[in-house]
Amino acid sequence: MHEVYLKSNICYNTAMRFRDLKKQKKQPKDEFKPDVVYAGYVNKIKALITDMFMIYAPVLYIVAYVLMNGKDDFQSSQYAPLVAVTVYGLVYAILISKFGQTPGKKAYSLKVVDAKTYENISLFRALFRFIAFLFSATILFGLIMPFYREDKKALHDLLSGTLEIEVE
Repeated sequence: MHEVYLKSNICYNTAMRFRDLKKQKKQPKDEFKPDVVYAGYVNKIKALITDMFMIYAPVLYIVAYVLMNGKDDFQSSQYAPLVAVTVYGLVYAILISKFGQTPGKKAYSLKVVDAKTYENISLFRALFRFIAFLFSATILFGLIMPFYREDKKALHDLLSGTLEIEVE
């Protein structure tokens, strides 16, 4: 009899612990969620234009006049624009992965972070985000999405799991 009581007591304690664990699961966890301000659409556009002048224009110049024999060769080549966009994408991805900002984003106090951890993203994710941006800009729907979302994410941010926030 003592043995049965002991077994039932163990079962009773296990059941109590299970119920306690179940109650703890239902309670909301205190997760670290910093106060973030989502980047505004106007500042995103301004940052993109600034990056085009500060990064992409010099890349185009170098490809057209240093690697090739001028603008006529650049325009007649099928590979020169691809090389320029690829170099721009690499520079963009390196800056985003290392600092979370490009010169344009820094000028407008924006930063690209992981949507869950709010930390800098890897180089691979930054490259994927750039490629997704090219796709997003091509179909135009991806660039209109921030107008209809509370978190102001574009399609390339959704696909890469990133978020553009304002920083001090």
